[in-house]
Amino acid sequence: MEKHTFIYVVEDDSFISNMYQTKLRNAGYTVEIALDGEEAWNRLQQDPLPDLVLLDVVLPKKDGFEILEDLRKNEKLKDLAVILLTNLGQKPDVERGIKLGADDYIIKAHYTPSEVMEKIEKVLSGERPLLS
Repeated sequence: MEKHTFIYVVEDDSFISNMYQTKLRNAGYTVEIALDGEEAWNRLQQDPLPDLVLLDVVLPKKDGFEILEDLRKNEKLKDLAVILLTNLGQKPDVERGIKLGADDYIIKAHYTPSEVMEKIEKVLSGERPLLS
């Protein structure tokens, strides 16, 4: 399988975003980071588009649910792979993420960074865990 290269990390906690940036780059991916939802949305209007968006939900300016909803309504962006990576673990939040079309929903506290990397690999290989 060819390696998808571009992962866009949208995360306002710089410790977490830097950690994933390092892990992803070490695994051979190209990584860009956005620290707020407005910056992320503006970047997603430009080429090249990422192969996958690792998207926090609680963000300044525009939250991850809004970004996901807007992505799924946009003809050019609707098929982007999106993994929600969040501390919001309540059932209504998870259900909302699934309903809006996330490819996976990861609660930060429940997964190690290595497990998150495995989920990224699965989604990039075409698996859509929330849709099966």
